[in-house]
Amino acid sequence: MIGAIILYVVGTWVINKIAALLRNLFSKRHFDKSLQTFLISVLKATLLLLLFLAIVGMLGVPITGFAALLAGAGLAIGAALNGSLGNLAGGVMIMIFKPFKVGEVIEAQGHTGKVLEIGIFNTSILSGENKVVILPNGGLSTGVISNYNTHGNLRVDILLTVAGSQDIETARRIALETVSKNPLVLEDPAPEVKVLKIDGNGLQLGIRPYTTQENYWKVYFAEIENIKNAFDANGVQWPVPTQISINKSA
Repeated sequence: MIGAIILYVVGTWVINKIAALLRNLFSKRHFDKSLQTFLISVLKATLLLLLFLAIVGMLGVPITGFAALLAGAGLAIGAALNGSLGNLAGGVMIMIFKPFKVGEVIEAQGHTGKVLEIGIFNTSILSGENKVVILPNGGLSTGVISNYNTHGNLRVDILLTVAGSQDIETARRIALETVSKNPLVLEDPAPEVKVLKIDGNGLQLGIRPYTTQENYWKVYFAEIENIKNAFDANGVQWPVPTQISINKSA
């Protein structure tokens, strides 16, 4: 009994010491607060369980059956929580490798929005429609993630099609002059206009100004209207739909 008491006192002291050391290590490496709490709690619970088994064994109680019971219960719980455990592992991976942070705009799992919260099991984003979308961390951590904030600014992609007979340089000059007048458009990187495709419908122009994250949609919607009006004012030709007529003979 005395040995069991000493083992308990020493064991709990060692466990608390290990938890404190890990907490300092996680803080120095700037781990997420919620991740720190979760990992330390899991570690302490595991070590306390091992300490309990050691104390029980020291008191002469057979622990073989008890350990088998715990192992069986662990397997049953793991099978029942298969999806949740995948989300848990995904949350840990996201918090360690940090492919995105709170406040950044990402595109993942078919949704685009601003990250509101990164939890252990789920990540919440705010979409452009002002809807909160909850993404499970399991699929999020293994899927493709587009981070719109990595380089500090965003490229606005505007696609417009003009007639195939339209002079490219004239359309390019008018488009560049129009977007450059917008004070929300960045001078560096400079906006550009490229011909993306030529087909029977005409010339598809990719008009690409750059702006900051918070002004992305303002520039996008404003410049579609501004460029359309500038093209109309300068006589830029729009494509004419092609109609196919079929002559039927008796």
